[in-house]
Amino acid sequence: MIIGYAAGAYDLFHYGHLEILRKAKENCDYLIAGVVHDDVLEVTKGRRPVIPIEERAAIVSHIDYVDEVHIETTPDKLETWKQKPFNVFFKGDDWKGTEKGLALEERFAEVCVEVHYFPYTEHTSSTKLRKVVDLLEAEHDLRAEMHRFAELLGDREYSEAIIAS
Repeated sequence: MIIGYAAGAYDLFHYGHLEILRKAKENCDYLIAGVVHDDVLEVTKGRRPVIPIEERAAIVSHIDYVDEVHIETTPDKLETWKQKPFNVFFKGDDWKGTEKGLALEERFAEVCVEVHYFPYTEHTSSTKLRKVVDLLEAEHDLRAEMHRFAELLGDREYSEAIIAS
């Protein structure tokens, strides 16, 4: 039996996530989706996810292609393999040929795990979605500051216009 493993933050779940899980399932008999813990994301990406781990794991667990969800508590994929053995590791091709991708392939080759790459979905990504969320939050914060400033000046009409816009 071929056991596949597809790791990801799966934050702001989108079509690209669904596609990698679909393609992964087509290439294995049993698919484990590794959902990276909030603390690990903070260390490896420098930020916490928008959606907390419990909710991200619940979302991924309801995807038909996924047979099992594993919450990753270490950034080391070989350590993850020791906790939850698999034969094939699935990754987006944005890692293919990179220093970290080659290192991953080398480490997994030592334990006979194949690294299989899938095309990265460029038109939809968590990074793009996160930028939209950040812009909306920044706009909200700016409106709140403008409202407070107008109140300090005692300009009720300006303050109400800000709220209405």
